[in-house]
Amino acid sequence: MNNSRRIKRIIRHHKRGQDSNASLNMVSLMDIFTILVFFLLVTSSDSQILPTPKAVSLPESSAEKFPKKTLVIMVNDTDIRINDKHIAPVSQVMADKKATIPALQQALNDYRKGSASRTIKINREAVTIMGDRHIPYKLLKKIMLTCAGSKFTNISLAVTKKSAGGA
Repeated sequence: MNNSRRIKRIIRHHKRGQDSNASLNMVSLMDIFTILVFFLLVTSSDSQILPTPKAVSLPESSAEKFPKKTLVIMVNDTDIRINDKHIAPVSQVMADKKATIPALQQALNDYRKGSASRTIKINREAVTIMGDRHIPYKLLKKIMLTCAGSKFTNISLAVTKKSAGGA
C-alpha cells in the first residue's frame, strides 16, 4: 500500500517523539526542593506567636505588632510563673500589702544575673506579662511595679488578636 506524503510526514513526526534516550533531569529538581526545605526551616524557627498555656485566657486586642523574644511572666488565677517555674501563689501576693512582690523580684534579679551566659539573645530590659483576662488590676499593677524595680523597664502585655469580623 502506497502512503501519501502527508501520511509519511505524520509517521516521521511520531517517530521523532519516541526518542529512547530522553530522560528527566532530577538534579535541578532536587536542588529546588532542598532550597525550599531550608527556607521553610529557617522561617519557621522565627515564630511570631507566643505559646499560650491553657491555664491563661488572654484578653483580645487589635494590636498589629508581633511579640519579640523576651522573658515571659505567666499569671493565672492561682499562681505566677516565669518560664514554667512557679514563683508565688496569687492568693499570697494579693494578701500582702506591699507594692511589690519579693519572690518575683528575686527571680527577676536572678534571671538578670544569669542571662549574660545564655546563648539565646533576649532583651535584658524587656519582659512580657501573659496575664489571664480575669486577674485583678491590683495584681497586674504589683507585677509591673516589681518588674520596673528590677530594671525590666520595657514591659509588654500579651494579648490575642481580635478576629476581623469582631467589633
